[in-house]
Amino acid sequence: MTERKNALEVLSRRGLIEWCSQPEELSSLFEREMVTGYVGFDPSADSLHVGNMVPIMGLAWLQRLGHRPMALVGGGTGLIGDPSGKTKERQLLSEEQVVHNMGCIRGQLERFLDFDRTPNAALLVNNYDWLKKQGYIEFLRDTGKYFSVNYMINREYIRSRLEDPEKSITYTELSYMLLQAFDFHHLYRTQGCLLQMGGNDQQGNLIAGIDLIRKKEGVQAYAATFPLLLTSSGQKFGKSEQGAVYLSPERTSPYRFYQFWINTEDADLPKLLRMYTFWEDEEIGALLAEQAAAPERRTGQKRLAWDFTCRVHGEEVAKRVARASELLFGEFDLSRLDAQVLETLVDEIPTAPLPGDLPRSLADLLAESGACPSKGEAKRLLKGGGVSCNGRKVEREDAAVEPSELLFDRYLFLRLGKKRFHLLRRG
Repeated sequence: MTERKNALEVLSRRGLIEWCSQPEELSSLFEREMVTGYVGFDPSADSLHVGNMVPIMGLAWLQRLGHRPMALVGGGTGLIGDPSGKTKERQLLSEEQVVHNMGCIRGQLERFLDFDRTPNAALLVNNYDWLKKQGYIEFLRDTGKYFSVNYMINREYIRSRLEDPEKSITYTELSYMLLQAFDFHHLYRTQGCLLQMGGNDQQGNLIAGIDLIRKKEGVQAYAATFPLLLTSSGQKFGKSEQGAVYLSPERTSPYRFYQFWINTEDADLPKLLRMYTFWEDEEIGALLAEQAAAPERRTGQKRLAWDFTCRVHGEEVAKRVARASELLFGEFDLSRLDAQVLETLVDEIPTAPLPGDLPRSLADLLAESGACPSKGEAKRLLKGGGVSCNGRKVEREDAAVEPSELLFDRYLFLRLGKKRFHLLRRG
């Protein structure tokens, strides 16, 4: 087992802690014993996204530092919906949807957490397992009596909806705080869990859990929140032009996932390297120095993109998408090319069937495939040297493509100007 270390100190230094209850006591607890800490994940979708990586990294660091991480997938609360940060009630999920989404989420968590290591193996729990057994009268008697309505409506996200005449909050949503507190108490009783972590918008719910454990057990529990991660431009991190960046390749292609990290602004890089990698401070410092010396090479972004794509999608996929990125934005290197790299680009750049048989005029191919609006435009572009075919610059308007020029007997990779790409594919 890894030697136990003060996880609060490490997480704070890495920029992963925004707020903590009783920080001095929690630090002492980390130094005395193995601490079990949990984070809840909402199963409203079949994939986690890049924004979820802050709490996942928090759990991963707990385990690396000799403590026990626990991921709670809210199969029970997911049937209701957390109102935190929401302006209206969301659509409720069916049990079948929740079960399916939970299975997908577990597979993604396994990329970062070790569920087999002892004695601090990660745990995955589903609060539906205990909430489904809870009777309503019993819940009101044993949990509800510890919370005043005044306490509950004082939470900012509840008060804001009560005060807005165009909004409302249902009794179901109002009960979410009690259910989350019940979860924390249950995990304390069954797993010895003394720490709950969550997003900054969860602070009220986390405090409710601490209060319930104190009132029912006379024990001090703890809570910590992760920061809301914003880019230097103030945008919520984890968003792209296509929307949220998901860990699932079905929702966000591995190429776009890789490219998301490549497009990181220089100003955001120091923060992301601390929060999203396990690299030591010295290694991060050296990488940032290299980045500052030659920012145009984007060395830091490439290292970050490679590391994260490897962990989420595996090394082979990372190699393929990195080569695809080099093909579009770097030098064309036929020796590093394979059919899978080109196939990776099919959904990322304009792709059309190869029209007709070869040999064929390149101007005809450009016009008939839609790469150029007309044959005349294609000829003008060719004559001016604005077209590259399979990495070779073409300067003749009457140039033709021979069958032997097809990459892997199937592909023709075209660059028009500096930033336009087109892929022709046979079959």
